[in-house]
Amino acid sequence: MEKNGLEDRLRERKIGLWIASISGFFFFSFFLVPFMLPEGTVVELNGRANAFDFATADGSMSYGNSQSGSLHQHADGTLHQHETFAWTELDPYSGFIYAFGDLNCHQNHERSWVIGGNQMPVCTRDVGIFFGFMVGGLAFSRRAHNRWTVRDTCLSMLPDPWLVDVYVKNWRTIAWLACGVLLCVPLIIDGFTQLLTSYESNNFTRPLTGAPFGFGIAILIGSTFAARAEKFASAASVMLPGNAKFQLQSEVDGEE
Repeated sequence: MEKNGLEDRLRERKIGLWIASISGFFFFSFFLVPFMLPEGTVVELNGRANAFDFATADGSMSYGNSQSGSLHQHADGTLHQHETFAWTELDPYSGFIYAFGDLNCHQNHERSWVIGGNQMPVCTRDVGIFFGFMVGGLAFSRRAHNRWTVRDTCLSMLPDPWLVDVYVKNWRTIAWLACGVLLCVPLIIDGFTQLLTSYESNNFTRPLTGAPFGFGIAILIGSTFAARAEKFASAASVMLPGNAKFQLQSEVDGEE
């Protein structure tokens, strides 16, 4: 019997591996695709997030190749006009990865790594987020347990001895939120410091702050899919740290 009272945790393992596999596919592709392309295929990109800017060399969905989009300001204040780039002209695999980056990332050249003479499909922050996503999925597959609710399934990632007081004193929501905030704090501090001061993060700190955020999102998504109340005979049958027991509000009202 597992520590949550169920006979197995096959569902949690499967969900975690799916998260790790999908995020790992993108994470490794971000490095592999620019390495495989001929040097100089991907020029200095500078687009917008949540929009296709490099689908074509001109016409629709080519803002990044337009005059307004191709002028890119360097740190020294100079402007550089890059050559055109269109991911629709690449092979299907490379095109898909760069299309994903085009839609989901601003692709700022100063905030991206260059591999094999080609800019990566996403910025270094997103590289860190997907790394955290992948590691979070692997961790979820090994440690997570369905504990009726999303919140308690997330908390199952922590060792039970750490959670005894949390459950005895019913601090579950506080602990859950605290873990989430803790994983987001590095990214929030880095982002708002850049916004409010003259500080500019670099391509070393950006992935480091993105990784904890990605890890937390992976745990949250995994718990959303893994938490299933119907797997238990009743709320009271869920095994919790400190021998705590769930009791539905309807049952409490019935006792009064």
